Amino acid sequence: MDLSFTPAQDAFRSEARAWLSANVPREPLPSFDTAEGFEAHREWERRLADAGWAVVNWPEEYGGRGAGLIEWLIFEEEYWGSGAPGRVNQNGIFLLGPVLLEFGTPEQKARYLPKIARSDEVWCQGWSEPNSGSDLASLTSRATLDGDEWVLSGQKTWCSRGAFADWMFGIFRTEPGSERHRGLSYLLVPLDAPGVTVRPIAQLDGEAGFAEVFLDDVQVPVANTLGGRGEGWKIAMSTTGFERGVVLRSPGRFMATAARLVKLYRSRAAALPASLRDEVSRAVTDTEAYRLHTYWTVSHFLAGGEVGAETSLNKIFWSEMDQRMHRTALSVLGEEAELAGPWTDGFLFSLAGPIYAGTNEIQRNIVAERVLGLPRG
Repeated sequence: MDLSFTPAQDAFRSEARAWLSANVPREPLPSFDTAEGFEAHREWERRLADAGWAVVNWPEEYGGRGAGLIEWLIFEEEYWGSGAPGRVNQNGIFLLGPVLLEFGTPEQKARYLPKIARSDEVWCQGWSEPNSGSDLASLTSRATLDGDEWVLSGQKTWCSRGAFADWMFGIFRTEPGSERHRGLSYLLVPLDAPGVTVRPIAQLDGEAGFAEVFLDDVQVPVANTLGGRGEGWKIAMSTTGFERGVVLRSPGRFMATAARLVKLYRSRAAALPASLRDEVSRAVTDTEAYRLHTYWTVSHFLAGGEVGAETSLNKIFWSEMDQRMHRTALSVLGEEAELAGPWTDGFLFSLAGPIYAGTNEIQRNIVAERVLGLPRG
């Protein structure tokens, strides 16, 4: 792997840094898990899109800059380092967008991608169901063909950003009598369609970061099928591969957290035990290791390689690293950690890391069976 950047990539970084320095809001936006904050973040996304920074690695015809994945990683480092707002349309931009680019028809790309880039349409995931979370293949929500429409019934839950989102993507059982990963199709569902009921789910902080989505004979055009009928599992696995392997948590996010942790520690170092210095040092080295590994993964992908089951290692690493960094920050804060603040909020959110995007227990099973080749226990 070549660890040096080209002059063009250095210039790209400088341009991104300059724009962010001039445009990132001076005051934090309200939480995007509130109605007010959701719309404030949507406006921020439009500002990014107007300047060409919303989806830098997408083709220009869909709102991007036509840049590569290396440039995207560079932009992410600059974005998080600048203290810019979180991405309210992360599901659409980072998860659905790449899958649409790979599997979508020309009509679907033209219809959906520009609106995702500007966050005119914000998306949530429709994976988990009340009795089907980590074991996604056991889902029971159905789609029955009626002419040129699917009729959807069932329930999705833990839909991130679902409380205020405009659309949901998910997989549904479309083949009667099918089981497990067979007979599923990947569908795009407008959340304002008749028969859709969205019920917000409050997080630990009381805000509606998730939602349950109830589907009662919801009619969706067959044209909203992404990929072929019955190919939902293959496409969903492509989504989760992107999610766990590269795009869900870029290194820039954790590099920014580690930098804030170092700054916090230095402000109080004289009164802190040496053991905390070691933990802060570990945070810095862990994030740099994750950064280098991600650049290796992208280089491997760009060279024609595939991102496979080893992405589960990635997901375990960043989710547990994030928890360690926030625990260390709370130890540095001492009694002040009991007060509400960015580190407390970040710690509460980090607790969800080993659960969402496939629990770490399931990821460890995948590593054992598909990476290490161990027998099923």
